[in-house]
Amino acid sequence: MPSVDLEITPVSTYITDLLEEKAEQYNKPDFIPFDPISIPHRFSIKQDMEIMGFWAAVLAWGQRKTIINKCLELAALMDNAPYDFVLNHEESDLKPFLSFKHRTFNTTDTLYFLHFFQQYYRQHDSLEFAFSSHLQPGDQTVESALTGFHDIFSDSEHFPSRTRKHIATPKRKSSCKRLNMFLRWMVRKDDKGVDFGIWNTIKPSQLVCPCDVHVDRVARLLGLIKRPVTDWQTAVELTASLKLIDPADPVKYDFALFGLGIEGFAKSTI
Repeated sequence: MPSVDLEITPVSTYITDLLEEKAEQYNKPDFIPFDPISIPHRFSIKQDMEIMGFWAAVLAWGQRKTIINKCLELAALMDNAPYDFVLNHEESDLKPFLSFKHRTFNTTDTLYFLHFFQQYYRQHDSLEFAFSSHLQPGDQTVESALTGFHDIFSDSEHFPSRTRKHIATPKRKSSCKRLNMFLRWMVRKDDKGVDFGIWNTIKPSQLVCPCDVHVDRVARLLGLIKRPVTDWQTAVELTASLKLIDPADPVKYDFALFGLGIEGFAKSTI
C-alpha cells in the first residue's frame, strides 16, 4: 500500500467496536446539514455535484458555517447551475466573481478554477477521469490519482502560481486532506445517504482517510497513527490501520474519528 514499510499495530476489539459504533452514529443524513457535504447535496445533476463538491472540499477550512455560506455564494454567482455556467460562461459573466474571497482563496484562484472547469468539461463528461486516468493496475491507494490530478490542473499557460497551494499533492508530502475528503464523497457507496458513490473507476478500498485536526488527534489517542508529523505518509499509515478493520471500505471510519473529535474524546476514555 504505502511506498515504505509500515509497522501497523493490530487494532483491539475495543477500538474496532468503538469505531463501528461511531461510524454508524455519524454516517447518517442528520450529519449533512452542518457539513460542507451539504453543498453538493443541493444538486441532482452529476456534474453539478462534482463541481460544487470539489469547490466545497477545497474551501473547507475555518468554521463550517462560513464554509457553507461561501459555497452558497459561489453557487449563486453561477445561477445555481454550476455545470451550465462553467460550460457556457463568457468573460463578461465573470465580473461578479471579482469580489469573491474566502480566507486565502481570492479572485485569481476563483477565475482560474472557472477556467479549468470550462476547459475540462468541454472535453470530458465527468471530473472522475481527471483522477482515475492516472491510476495504474495494482495501485492500492489514490496517490497516483492525486498526483496526476494536480499536474493536469496546473498544466495551463494561464495557471497562476499562487493557486498551487489550494491543490495539494503527495509529491509535496501533503496529507491531501481536502482532496481525500472530496474523493470520499464521490467514491464511497453505501445506503446511508451521506456520500454519493457516483464514481465507479476508483475503488473505496483505494481511498485514503482525510486527516483533519479532529481525525488526527483521535487517531493518535487510539494508537492508529505513530508517525510524529502529519503528512501524506501519516494519512497512508492511518488508512492501513483502518484497513485492518474493513479492508474494502476503510474510510467509512472517517465519520467515527471526526465525530469522536467533535465529542471531545480523550485518552482517559480508552
